[in-house]
Amino acid sequence: MKKIILALTGASGMPYGLELIRQIKKQDFELHLILSDAARMVLDLEAPGHEQVLSLADHVFSQDQLGAPASSGSFFHQGMIVCPCSMASLAAIANGLGNNLVHRAADVCLKEKRPLILVPRETPLNRIHLENMLKAHDCGATILPPCPGFYHGPQSMDDLIKHITGRILDALGIENNLFKRWEGV
Repeated sequence: MKKIILALTGASGMPYGLELIRQIKKQDFELHLILSDAARMVLDLEAPGHEQVLSLADHVFSQDQLGAPASSGSFFHQGMIVCPCSMASLAAIANGLGNNLVHRAADVCLKEKRPLILVPRETPLNRIHLENMLKAHDCGATILPPCPGFYHGPQSMDDLIKHITGRILDALGIENNLFKRWEGV
């Protein structure tokens, strides 16, 4: 079975992460979910009742479980998404710090040349944020800020969330029809 790693960190934007869980499971992937301590706090604020969605994951790990499969390059998977990606996690990933499972699993993706999609949710951005994004990009990560398009005529918040979710899945080469694609004018 194909495997995806999804890490939720302590930035705002949990509806994106929860929709990713739903969509990855619809695609019949084995989902390895990593939750940072800060993500658990933000989930409680932004997504009360999130436990049902989290239960869709095949495996759930805390940031402290450094012995999890995702911490090793011998664990084969199709890619990792960090969504939402806090600026602290981005900085740790960009600078090769492996002090928790989120950072270590991302570092493994970079060293093994596996897809790593970082979805930073912060605004405005300072120079440090931008430099860390560039550093992570130069190491092989895809930086995909959750900036929805409007050409598909969104009618609801759900449409905007699905647009970004679809773009993230696109970046991993996972087919989806979560939003109307641009067909030209």
